[in-house]
Formats: sequence, structure tokens, C-alpha cells
Amino acid sequence: MNIVEIYTSPLCGYCHAAKRLLTDKGVSFAEYDVARAPERRQEMLSRSSGRSTVPQIFVGETHLGGYDDMAALDRAGKLDPLLQG
Repeated sequence: MNIVEIYTSPLCGYCHAAKRLLTDKGVSFAEYDVARAPERRQEMLSRSSGRSTVPQIFVGETHLGGYDDMAALDRAGKLDPLLQG
């Protein structure tokens, strides 16, 4: 299974929705709170080609985007194969 990383902030509803979707699928993930760790925000900006909103979700080296992007992949049946690697 690919490593899943998600950049979040505490009061972000989309972040909570993204984590819930991953949890419901039984996927563990590394969470980086950009509000408490400014260096993680810079890392996120670099990895996501400058996207500054949270969440930003990565599966391995693949940038999925935000929650809406990940949910669209799930609806299209394309998320599970990415998660499995």
C-alpha cells in the first residue's frame, strides 16, 4: 500500500472530510498540521506546485489535490487503485 500524507489545519472542514474518507477506507495516513508547523506549510507549497489551501493530499509521490479532487477520484473508482499502489 502506498504511503498517504495529508497536510491539514485544525478548523478545516474539508480536512476532516478527507481524513474521514481515508479512515472509512481503512487507510492509515501521516497528517501534517500546517498551522502548528510553518515548515510543513512551505513543504506543502513546494510539493503541490504552490497550492496553498488545505487539505493537500499525496499518495506516494502522486499529488491528488484537495478533498474535492480525492472525492471525485473515489466516485470515479480511481482512488482505491492509487491507494493500493
